[in-house]
Amino acid sequence: MRGTALRIGLTGGIGSGKSTVARTLVACGAALVDADAISRAVTAAGGAAIPEIAAQFGSHLVAADGAMDRERMRQLAFDDPGARRRLESIVHPLVGLETLRQYEQAAGAGKRCVVFDIPLLVESGRWRQQLDQVLVVDCSEATQIDRVMARNGWPRDVVEKILAGQASRSQRVAAADICLYNDGVSLDALDAEVRRLAGRFGL
Repeated sequence: MRGTALRIGLTGGIGSGKSTVARTLVACGAALVDADAISRAVTAAGGAAIPEIAAQFGSHLVAADGAMDRERMRQLAFDDPGARRRLESIVHPLVGLETLRQYEQAAGAGKRCVVFDIPLLVESGRWRQQLDQVLVVDCSEATQIDRVMARNGWPRDVVEKILAGQASRSQRVAAADICLYNDGVSLDALDAEVRRLAGRFGL
């Protein structure tokens, strides 16, 4: 990636508190590139991925409103790893192009730090060389399950299946330049720690 802004990759398992950390960094002056939001945009009605999704998986995976049928695709991806890889081969290149565009826009506007919120940073294996530092938000699996069940209303087995499809805690921590432990920590204490980190990022 071109540009002079510091590139921070932010990741963590579902329910880790990654989004809370991202919001604080933005409040401190960082630009945010949200890979998940970009992924949702390219699979929304009129999104760039929709024609290829329909061609590869069939029109029944496109909902009546023209967006990808997320529930049906989630179930298919859970049941068939090959289907998940095919979907990723469609979506990931589009996400990569848009993240680059947003980074260059932020750097061109004079932002000193750009945070890339990438849920599957460790799993993808393609992001590390494009980043200056990787910040991992970590907590116990039990805490992740409790938070996601409370937030999303999903049953435990669904959350556990999602966790099983993500990198393990040890894999994420091994990939980290900086690790924030967000378990049994108050929101105020987490906020203070993130603001200390922001100073290290030139914010």
